[in-house]
Amino acid sequence: MKQAVRGTLLSFKKDPFLYPIEECLYHEADGIVVMENGIITKVGPAPQILADEDTDLRVNHHKDSFILPGFIDCHVHYPQTEIIGAYGEQLIDWLNKYTFVAEQKYSDFDYAFAAAEIFLEETLAAGTTTASVFCTVDPSSVEAFFMASERFGMRNIAGKVLMDRHAPDGLLDTAKSGYDQSKALIEKWHGRGRSLYSLTPRFAPTSTREQMEATGALWSEFPGTYLQTHISENLKEIEWVKELYPEADNYLDVYDRFHQVGERAIFGHGIHLEEREVDRLHEAGASIAHCPTSNLFLGSGLFDLKGMMTREKAVRVGLATDLGGGTSFSQFRTMGEAYKIAQLRHQSISAFEMLYLATRGAARALYLDDTVGSLEAGFEADIAVVDLKATPLLEYRMEAAESVHDQLFAAMILAPDALVSTTYVGGQLVMERDSYTHHAQFHHPKNISQA
Repeated sequence: MKQAVRGTLLSFKKDPFLYPIEECLYHEADGIVVMENGIITKVGPAPQILADEDTDLRVNHHKDSFILPGFIDCHVHYPQTEIIGAYGEQLIDWLNKYTFVAEQKYSDFDYAFAAAEIFLEETLAAGTTTASVFCTVDPSSVEAFFMASERFGMRNIAGKVLMDRHAPDGLLDTAKSGYDQSKALIEKWHGRGRSLYSLTPRFAPTSTREQMEATGALWSEFPGTYLQTHISENLKEIEWVKELYPEADNYLDVYDRFHQVGERAIFGHGIHLEEREVDRLHEAGASIAHCPTSNLFLGSGLFDLKGMMTREKAVRVGLATDLGGGTSFSQFRTMGEAYKIAQLRHQSISAFEMLYLATRGAARALYLDDTVGSLEAGFEADIAVVDLKATPLLEYRMEAAESVHDQLFAAMILAPDALVSTTYVGGQLVMERDSYTHHAQFHHPKNISQA
């Protein structure tokens, strides 16, 4: 069915960290996006496009709103939804006290499916339509996630965590079982509908050399799949890696020795990387997921976003919530925290640059920038609608806004829960807020059995 959304369009054609904003930003004050069969077919000025369209075109007019590409989250843990906001110390203590306890519940498919549905509903309520997702060691957690994702018709990346040491017995696999289970999941889910698979070694300390070798071999067997993990999040973590892999030149070299560095490899955090590690990421075409709310919550450090994006050998970087070490599903709130981290590093980053990192920039980090992350004809029709009058305070603030950038920046810093009013996935309405209560209501475009 053909339909359209109308409002103020914002999207990106180029990287605003590298080019003047007028070359990068697509802005249409009264624009329209026409969608059919899950694909954007037309984008442009509303009066002009409507004059050429059939009179029976269904148009959802979102006044006082930004029409944006659906947000993209480059690194998030769905099984940690139940421990978001849990008090802890720093990374390793937090993992042991909360994460490893919670994740042992996910061998129960029904429990995992219910958690996946809650996670995806919260994700869609925040306007995020694509994510790179960690499941747990148990394959049931992956089956549950992809089934829930498929019901919404989402383009998501996910994978079974690989972890054969330094965790509770209930969360350990082996080099062989991890390989066999991951291979079966790849063959079932990668490329099925809009689902994509990612090999997911949790991080170097929780995998033996045998498992790291098997993971690299499996990734090579299936070109087009992803690999996601963590790197250089915490200083104690880096010291631990040196103890466990003394032969490696640095943390990234551990992954490199096991053939896990390349295109579609996504490394969470990367706060404390050495210069030569960053050069290697650039050379290999690997990506970093910047996780500001998590980095602040766990006291991990201040990521050098500006330096990473503007250096001669720039690295692909996308924004990420890193829930549940991260503290919000909202990429708008995440943008605001990334801005504050940059300020603490004496760097000024615009709201446009932040929005790029949550849309086209994140799509580029995931090698999906020809598919999602932009409002362009031929792209998949994933769209978030931001209500600039979502709360009385935001509406009042917008009256004083002098430019589109001012509006966007204020929304980024205030970021109320009801900011995203409507979310479309594959051209279908999947989330809309009640106009009076602002409570999110969800629709499943696809009725898919859990069997």
